[in-house]
Amino acid sequence: CWPSRTSPTSPSSANSCWAEHYPHEITGPDIDLREEPLSALEEHARIPIVFKVDRLLVMSVENAGMGGFILSERKLDVPYIKDYDTIDGGPAAWTKRFDVSNWGLISAHSRGQRVGGAVIAVNTPGVDMLEGCADLAVLWDIRVKPDLRGHGIGSELFRAAEEWAAARNCRELKVETQNINVAACKFYERQGCVLGAIHRFAYRNCPDEIQMLWYKNLVLRK
Repeated sequence: CWPSRTSPTSPSSANSCWAEHYPHEITGPDIDLREEPLSALEEHARIPIVFKVDRLLVMSVENAGMGGFILSERKLDVPYIKDYDTIDGGPAAWTKRFDVSNWGLISAHSRGQRVGGAVIAVNTPGVDMLEGCADLAVLWDIRVKPDLRGHGIGSELFRAAEEWAAARNCRELKVETQNINVAACKFYERQGCVLGAIHRFAYRNCPDEIQMLWYKNLVLRK
């Protein structure tokens, strides 16, 4: 497990599905991170992952793609709410769909309450995001209580997920988000991730959403 940490004083936020604004200075609460068994997913699921979509990254395609792609941010005239848990069943459905025996759950606690968590997937047949690689980890889910977003908890969880994956000989951490979640994209960029792939037609049921895959190289433990 991880020792208690004090939230940093730099702007940070997290979640593949998370909030939109970050204060310039943060003096967040002390955070206690701990690894828990996957049986605690029910408690993890009680933290909402819902977020407001009020802007998106618009992709311009030059010469059918041969001329490259340009991303630009655009504010929406009519914001809307997105909650992926209501679409895919959320954490309760994962154990039914996948063998999670190799997965990890890291929870964040403050003042005796669960305030966030991260789930990492490794070495799992049937998970396409892992690309069949034993040394690749996927940050499957990261969430923070809505009233505590923007206080550095997401950054702490991300670093803990990196350490967890590196301890299992993973050389790279992969994260999926979408162009409708600008805050998440900026968060992963701040964590040192590189946008490695853009899939314009990944979501047949959500044709207006573009899949964005982020990667970060990990430092293996000696």
